[in-house]
Amino acid sequence: MKTPKISEAVVRRLPVYLRYLQQLQDSNIRTVSSYELGQKLDMNPAQIRKDLAYFGEFGRKGIGYEVGYLVEKIKQILKIDRHLNCALIGAGHLGIALSNYNRFTQEKLCITAIFDNSVDKIGTEVGTIKIQPLDEIERTIQDRDILIGIITVPAPEAQKVADRLVGSGVKGILNFAPVSLRVPSHVSVRNADLTTELQTLAYYID
Repeated sequence: MKTPKISEAVVRRLPVYLRYLQQLQDSNIRTVSSYELGQKLDMNPAQIRKDLAYFGEFGRKGIGYEVGYLVEKIKQILKIDRHLNCALIGAGHLGIALSNYNRFTQEKLCITAIFDNSVDKIGTEVGTIKIQPLDEIERTIQDRDILIGIITVPAPEAQKVADRLVGSGVKGILNFAPVSLRVPSHVSVRNADLTTELQTLAYYID
């Protein structure tokens, strides 16, 4: 369904559409137009139609989009219509918060393993997940078919953790450490740098 020519900007907008469509679905709203989507999301309706048209014809003239159908199609496009197991490395305050949030979501992206090198944390549980030592990363990732790693360790340790994740077969990394990671071209990395976001936001504060 996806084509190699789809830009990252388009892919990044799809979760925004999905989130709002799921809100409509929860409110039992069955159809929505690109105009209505544009109004609620503060986006150009033509851009929304163009983004979705890259992947197929989902709307009907005079009716718009069937909400439930479009939710399922966007999930398929994003490949989140299947279970994707994630590993979290770093059971500090941020890591624990992410894991606790993850346990209450309805999505199929699930944290199924947590690792840390602190002897005080190893063996304790976050929800139903037991924190494991870093030495068990490779075996656990392969045994549980984990494809995504979430890094919340201090910056000096992040690259070593990334190397171990890549070596274990992980295909994607969400990096919360304030450092740029070096990974092979077949591995995707997304950086979530809270400091950078706050500094950028500060620019707009009068």
